[in-house]
Amino acid sequence: MRKILIIAGLALSMSISGCGNEKTEGNTSDPGQNAEQKQIVSDPKTDKGIGPVTGITLGEIDPALVEQGKALFTSKCSACHKIEKRFVGPALKGVIDRRTPEWIMNMILNPDKMVVENEEAKKLLAEYLSPMANQSLKEEEARAILEYLRTEK
Repeated sequence: MRKILIIAGLALSMSISGCGNEKTEGNTSDPGQNAEQKQIVSDPKTDKGIGPVTGITLGEIDPALVEQGKALFTSKCSACHKIEKRFVGPALKGVIDRRTPEWIMNMILNPDKMVVENEEAKKLLAEYLSPMANQSLKEEEARAILEYLRTEK
């Protein structure tokens, strides 16, 4: 009986040692793979993010909405974000040129899910090491903040 257990144990250890040699999509052992096959690449200029905002049309800048957005930004966002410099989070000057309006609003409204499921948000979390706080803002408030950020180019 003891010999059977020893043989079974050896067989199990040999089968386990063979695990992990499978090729996966991101495996760099194949020098012929190109970068597109190794990682998922997202385009910040078309990425709308994950959340309730799937489409938005921007018109002329609304000064009243800008003022509302500036006040909201000051009270809800400025503890972690500055317009012109990196702080706890990224500087937001020109963010409207780097991200889609939908992505910006979804990041404001749905940061918890964004940092888990959105590639660009994951990159920001990896760089800044602190997830964006969910301020439980309404869509209209996020839209006002977006309007304010449109003026900060």
